[in-house]
Amino acid sequence: MRCDLIIPALNEATNMSDLFDAIQSLPAGLVRHVILADNGSTDGTQEAAQARGAVVVHESHRGYGAACLKAIEWIKQQEVPPDVIAFLDADLSDDPAVLPALLQPIARNEADIVIGSRVKLAEPGALNVAQRWGGGLACVMMRVLTKKRYTDLGPFRAVRWMTFQRLAMADRTWGWTVELQMKAALMNIPTIEIDVPYRRRAAGRSKISGTLRGLVTAGVKIITTIIAIRFQHQRSRT
Repeated sequence: MRCDLIIPALNEATNMSDLFDAIQSLPAGLVRHVILADNGSTDGTQEAAQARGAVVVHESHRGYGAACLKAIEWIKQQEVPPDVIAFLDADLSDDPAVLPALLQPIARNEADIVIGSRVKLAEPGALNVAQRWGGGLACVMMRVLTKKRYTDLGPFRAVRWMTFQRLAMADRTWGWTVELQMKAALMNIPTIEIDVPYRRRAAGRSKISGTLRGLVTAGVKIITTIIAIRFQHQRSRT
């Protein structure tokens, strides 16, 4: 399968060397393009990624979803589309070596979306109490509203390209991951989770869990996104 790997990043220069070492250790031919979606870095992140062979796209509007959507725009402009796209954070909390395991269920036609669930294999301190509680609440809400069971909103995930286009992703901030999962559940898209290891951030500071304001803002956004998508779906069916 042709896989394009999207890495949204903001001021992650200190992680670039180890991140690309890990990506380049993956089986040959597994990843076609590595697209780093730079979200306004001022520390040399984009230059470091370019030096390692990544395609770098720029999104000045701050937001996780905005960065991801910029990378998607670039992919859509390519003559040959990918079979699968994958998303990976730049902070090395998720291990790029797990990517083949994320892709296998799609290659075997067992799923169209594979989400890396961090809750079982996270090392101590990698997920704080607020992250676990907030993620758990979001998963409970989605289960009540869609009957689909999730355990995490893990950012390390793979999606079949044709399926991704059906999702019509639009969120430009921290509702991106839950938007994908909520829409997939409501559209009955085959989705599975696999347990993935999750480490403490290697360097730098988290844009969400690093501050109380970030946690509250992201939490409110996630909850409102779930409710809005459920309302929109119900209205369209009506």
